[in-house]
Amino acid sequence: MSGPITQFIQHHYRHFNAAALRAAADDYIKHLERGNKMLVTLAGAMSTAELGISLAEMIRQGKVHAISCTGANLEEDIFNLVAHDHYERVPNYRYLSAADEKVLLDRHMNRVTDTCIPEGEAMRRIETAVLKHWVDKDRQGKRLFPHEFMYEILRDGSIKEFYQIDPKDSWMVAAAEKNLPMFVPGWEDATLGNMYAGHCISGDVKNVHTVRTGIEYMIELADYYTKTSEKSSIGFFQIGGGIAGDFPICVVPMLHQDLQRTSVPLWSYFCQISDSTTSYGSYSGAVPNEKITWGKLGVDTPSHVIESDASIVAPLMFAYILGW
Repeated sequence: MSGPITQFIQHHYRHFNAAALRAAADDYIKHLERGNKMLVTLAGAMSTAELGISLAEMIRQGKVHAISCTGANLEEDIFNLVAHDHYERVPNYRYLSAADEKVLLDRHMNRVTDTCIPEGEAMRRIETAVLKHWVDKDRQGKRLFPHEFMYEILRDGSIKEFYQIDPKDSWMVAAAEKNLPMFVPGWEDATLGNMYAGHCISGDVKNVHTVRTGIEYMIELADYYTKTSEKSSIGFFQIGGGIAGDFPICVVPMLHQDLQRTSVPLWSYFCQISDSTTSYGSYSGAVPNEKITWGKLGVDTPSHVIESDASIVAPLMFAYILGW
């Protein structure tokens, strides 16, 4: 039986972006009911927006099967996990002066729109935990992907004493429990990526390749897509734009055009939540039909664009898909 959020959407969401939201969610449900898989991409600051409250349950219930995200989203869910009580909201952020921003800097409060992430309790705490693993793997000559190092600190109990939210609201905890396939392109520009570079420069980590990135992620994704699509078609649910979405969607034309694996199916569902403007030449704002010309989607692929705020739309869609 459907819950109150689902009932509300079914009754009220009939036109425009509201209708697009419901149609996209209905097709997502149909896609899963056919036994298919779904890859979700996370751009922007969705972890700091605490999307984990709904995304974690999507993962636990098997409604998300792989994730591509920015390094920021990878780490910021865990920052929130261990430092939530030290975060500060700045509801009047639009009116801050340069001097106001400098005060936040001096307090080591890094602002993301209306939310400040505390450097000491969040970033440095996680740096301390993961550095042990970077150094340990470096000495052993072993190499892991960024998300695998995050899985290690969630599994070894080293940060559990610092948890400040219910771990059921952390999508990274849910992903680690499921050993969810993850792809984190451009990890180098994240806070922990910067820190890792610093530790390589200082000599704490001797081999810069101890953390696997970039091209190796694409190779891993090609292997995942090829093997998974032999049994189930794979959908693409894109939250925001940028590298989190542009990187993984390219795997299909790569497999077809560069590796001649023409039997590999196209993405079988597509939805993007975005407010990016197509006429500016934005890849993130490109309508789904443009992706047909690049060999990513097919003529018959169920395709949706919801031109709205992902921090509002994504939790509503997840609630609807979960039947809340």
